[in-house]
Amino acid sequence: MEIALSPMEFARRARRIYADCEAVVDGDLRLSYAEFFDRCDRWSAALQGMGVGQGDRVAYIAPNTHAHLEAYYAVPQMGAVLVPINYRLLPEDFEYIINHCGAKVVCAHEDYLEAVDGIRDKLTGVEHFVALEGSGEGWIDYEERLAAAPAEYTEVEIAETDLLTINYTSGTTARPKGVMITHRNAYMNIMGTLAHHHLTPADRYLWTLPMFHANGWTFTWINTARGMAHVCLRQVDPELIYKLIRDENITMFCAAPTVLISIANAPEEFRKDAPRGVRLFTAGAPPAAATIELVERDLGWELTHVYGLTETAPLITFCEPRPEHMDLAVEERARIKARQGIELVSSGELRVVDEDGNEVPHDGETLGEITVRGNVVMKGYYNDPAATDAAIKDGWFHSGDAAVVHPDGYLEIRDRFKDVIISGGENISSVEVEGCLLHHPAVQEVAVVGMPHEKWGESPHAFVILRDGAQATEDEIKLHVRDNLAHFKTPQWVSFVDELPKTATGKVQKYVLRGGQAGISRQ
Repeated sequence: MEIALSPMEFARRARRIYADCEAVVDGDLRLSYAEFFDRCDRWSAALQGMGVGQGDRVAYIAPNTHAHLEAYYAVPQMGAVLVPINYRLLPEDFEYIINHCGAKVVCAHEDYLEAVDGIRDKLTGVEHFVALEGSGEGWIDYEERLAAAPAEYTEVEIAETDLLTINYTSGTTARPKGVMITHRNAYMNIMGTLAHHHLTPADRYLWTLPMFHANGWTFTWINTARGMAHVCLRQVDPELIYKLIRDENITMFCAAPTVLISIANAPEEFRKDAPRGVRLFTAGAPPAAATIELVERDLGWELTHVYGLTETAPLITFCEPRPEHMDLAVEERARIKARQGIELVSSGELRVVDEDGNEVPHDGETLGEITVRGNVVMKGYYNDPAATDAAIKDGWFHSGDAAVVHPDGYLEIRDRFKDVIISGGENISSVEVEGCLLHHPAVQEVAVVGMPHEKWGESPHAFVILRDGAQATEDEIKLHVRDNLAHFKTPQWVSFVDELPKTATGKVQKYVLRGGQAGISRQ
């Protein structure tokens, strides 16, 4: 008899094999896998008692807490669809997403109860509001309802093509789109990650990555599949991250490059005595080789670069280390590690194609768009057939990412197509210029965008965050680029700022920089 490919199959196995192992650490709370799954089962039963059935949507607005993690099992195992929402969005975004997905239940952390209360009268389809922590009028107390629920829920038959989650895109330039991820999508992504990365029950995972973001890159289920401990982190704080790495014997975490930069450049008193050998995944934006050098050389951590999109469940490539890479100098090895790499064994087929759909030559120079088809591509955008048809053409999902393929077959993203700067007819990769600037000793973080130019059409504009105590002039920044790249790639303008506008997952919001620089804090 065939069994549906679902992350819930990993949960079934973990219940039997890892019952006595530590599953979750959230502050002072510690749960074994037996205790964790008992809570998940009770919450499934509680949701069923509220009238939630197969296919119904349950929305969550919460940081990385044990209650949020429980949702990734309690909701889908009884056939409902989880909708994890970016908690850094505005109330009007909450309103749109909750109404668009048709959520029957909204579960929110105490930090967001007030925001939801402000739009409650507009959430006409929501039947129940649950406070995961905190309390308020009209809110069901999560812990009280869970404790009162039966220990068993009514099981349902789940097909691998059933919806597991709906994950909404950032919606930086338009309304957020609901990415429909099936049980099979997530299962295949998990298997690909496990195939390429050696994880064991001895590993302990720190939740620096938001769970809501592409289902925590499926680590909400990957860790459980291997009986690893989930150590929750509610807010990215370098001091706390280092403390937890030491105190909880953390062996692995995931982070966007911007988070890596903040961790690697944390004050020495935070970094001292940090254990070496910690493994980490980075994705979300192409990491600069300089960042990789810093993490591996100074901290002694092992960094793996992966790539994917919410629409691909999410991971589709990883930068696989090869024996010949180990003989390279640190700087050259970092340049290779900055590439997106090769396709996962389980993700499906990936191609970089030109405007006519022809695969580009593997010369490391010819630019094309990343396309993918296969096991991890979304079912489509929820209730948006036009957007689905625009993204998936002839069975291929079009990423919008501009990349080259090197002779060794390794993929390297040069930019989002919308972020490629065309200056005087020349294509300039903002990622390449950023990578160059991150090698400047005074630069901690940088974003480069195209700005209108009377003569060249547009030219690069660099927004630079300097390291603490460092100084640099605009001319020095420009000269650094001119000395290391083709002259036409030199920024026409340089702005020194205190911070860059970012999404909750650490991606720089370049549209904000291009659109009048609103919300930028200048030095």
